[in-house]
Amino acid sequence: MSAAPRRGIRRDTPPPRTGSGEAEVLRGFLDYLRASIAAKVEDAPEPQVRTAGVPSGTNLLGLLNHLTHVERATFLGDRVADWQATFHAAPSDGVAEVVARYREAVALANDVLDGCADLGVPVPRPRSGRPAPSVRWALTHMIEETGRHAGHADILRELIDGATGR
Repeated sequence: MSAAPRRGIRRDTPPPRTGSGEAEVLRGFLDYLRASIAAKVEDAPEPQVRTAGVPSGTNLLGLLNHLTHVERATFLGDRVADWQATFHAAPSDGVAEVVARYREAVALANDVLDGCADLGVPVPRPRSGRPAPSVRWALTHMIEETGRHAGHADILRELIDGATGR
């Protein structure tokens, strides 16, 4: 993919200044990253949003589709049979549908987290056969996962149309 002319440069938004509690800090950073990656995808043009930017096949729409599955697996207990498949949105899925599904998964995950006063307890998710991780671990994992893929999205979006910033 060749570099496109610079367009749509966004101002960077600094990390959040959250409360002093551990849960407030973790959730603040996670929500910051969630908003950042959704913004990278929501106004990206078709078909470039699903065009691979690197030899591995990674594309913007696939990254957000993957993160939707990670949110649902981590906080809601959904099972994922093939993680590699989650990196590809269905051909019939447009940007609006994938972004809406991601935002819905985030809202449902936040509903679960709203009921968790103790970060040391397991995530209260209905998944049999496997113990749930602690809320602390789940939040930290989602920050790492979302941050890593938000960085990928930054690069892919800049290659598509030059848009940068959070």
